[in-house]
Amino acid sequence: MTNEERREPLLNKREEKHYYENCPGCKMDLHKAGQMGLPIKELFTIWVVVLGTALPISSLFPFLYFMVRDFHIAKREEDIGSYAGYVGSAFMFGRTLTSAFWGVVADRYGRKPVIIFGTSIVVVFNTLFGLSTNFWMAVVTRFLLGGLNGLLGPIKAYAAEIFREEYQALGMSTISSAWGIGLIIGPALGGFLAQPAEKYPDLFSKDSLFGRFPYFLPCLCISVFALVVAVGSFWIPETLHNHDSERPRQDYKALEAASDTKDGNESTPKENLFKNWPLMSSILSYCVFALHDMAYSEVYHIH
Repeated sequence: MTNEERREPLLNKREEKHYYENCPGCKMDLHKAGQMGLPIKELFTIWVVVLGTALPISSLFPFLYFMVRDFHIAKREEDIGSYAGYVGSAFMFGRTLTSAFWGVVADRYGRKPVIIFGTSIVVVFNTLFGLSTNFWMAVVTRFLLGGLNGLLGPIKAYAAEIFREEYQALGMSTISSAWGIGLIIGPALGGFLAQPAEKYPDLFSKDSLFGRFPYFLPCLCISVFALVVAVGSFWIPETLHNHDSERPRQDYKALEAASDTKDGNESTPKENLFKNWPLMSSILSYCVFALHDMAYSEVYHIH
């Protein structure tokens, strides 16, 4: 063996993982490293949290037409569908405006606070929506419910961090399944429990709370479930690292980058996300399917 072949770089790149004692993300990594078998507990946690936030999305659609009719804001019966569309779209409009913001908050302050806050928002504003007495109260409560509950992005990041690599796809599919089940159970609750004084006069009188607010019962049931989820979220582990990164790997990469440049002043420009075609194509396809899903959901109940 020649001397050239025996030469090794001064700093060898190591794959050794460095853990920080007081870092919640490192504690989660240690937990994952010692985890054996299918993570049933983590899967159930993700499933329940997503279900609690998915239920109110479409629970209003079975009774939305009648709710807007009772507001007496539409001058003609043909206009009820337009006003119902405003109420139905307020949730997603608020979510569109704030989703990126909640992603930044989750990256800076942690996934757990966003999860707790998001599920608590469901409790408050979904309840207020059920107590709406006019059109604008319904629009505002739905808008705030969507805008302040930016849970979908952070919960996906949480699922990627709480599972080992071989189970991350299972975690993502758990989010999708809980989301789909929520979009099924939500309208079922709205259809069965709305206007209980008319459907179940033996149980609810017209002078009772549910008689005066005929669309409050389905919202209350969902809010109670969300309250249980919000309280339980206090015991879920945090996954965000509270340190910059692994220091030795940073030092190695910095030295390696400096040795590859002539004067050490060159820097690699950041890639423009809008020019990342694989990323943008996945976002566009997601938007197309989401548009089809929500448009069908809103038009079907009016028809």
